[in-house]
Amino acid sequence: MRNLVCHGVALALGMTLAGPGLAQSITDRLAEASPDAGERLYRQCQSCHTIDSGGPNRAGPNLFGIVGHAVATWDGFRYSSVLTELGGDWTVERLDAFLENPREFAPGTRMSFRGLSDPEDRAAVIAYLNSQSDAPLDFGGSEASEDSEAGDDSALDGDFGLMFVAEGVDVTYYACTSCHSEMIVVQQGKTRDGWDHLLDWMVAEQGMMELETADREIILDYLAEHYNTDRPNFPQR
Repeated sequence: MRNLVCHGVALALGMTLAGPGLAQSITDRLAEASPDAGERLYRQCQSCHTIDSGGPNRAGPNLFGIVGHAVATWDGFRYSSVLTELGGDWTVERLDAFLENPREFAPGTRMSFRGLSDPEDRAAVIAYLNSQSDAPLDFGGSEASEDSEAGDDSALDGDFGLMFVAEGVDVTYYACTSCHSEMIVVQQGKTRDGWDHLLDWMVAEQGMMELETADREIILDYLAEHYNTDRPNFPQR
């Protein structure tokens, strides 16, 4: 009975998402979604979730093979009661609703992520999550990615709020806004060493996950260039 109820909820969520306010359902969006674009967007998730096969749990569970996987059943991770009681599987409809607003979909979840309001972004992330699996689903789209032909400038396409749009903004924005507003970043001005020490402090005292070395260097270069002690690019608008 629970599975039937959950399936009904998932269908209702899917119908809501495909209503008059949106041009396409999640199924249609996935047929056109780019896993490459989703990989870039996933950067705001990687501070809490690994996605490689056999990867460790962090503040959140490993997400390898999550599309279609049973909810709240990853070994070794302590889920919130709202997820353990949800039951069913992570269908694409459920993932779409959860990524849009985690706390609205699962009131009481410990996940602090604010959500992705753009339906195309959510589809791209789900397409990327699906690609990280031993048995990815077929969404009926082309394997070729338009983004891979667009060049490096495609990484600068998007809304980065108050942050200055330049090389490294995407990595910095996604790493920072997974937990707080970009305003906290742009209001500060520090030397590169100052930003480096702040990142160390956030890991040691605030529970932030260690950044990949390459991403950390990109972030430090970006912040040192655009949010140094003179804060040359605040405010942007």
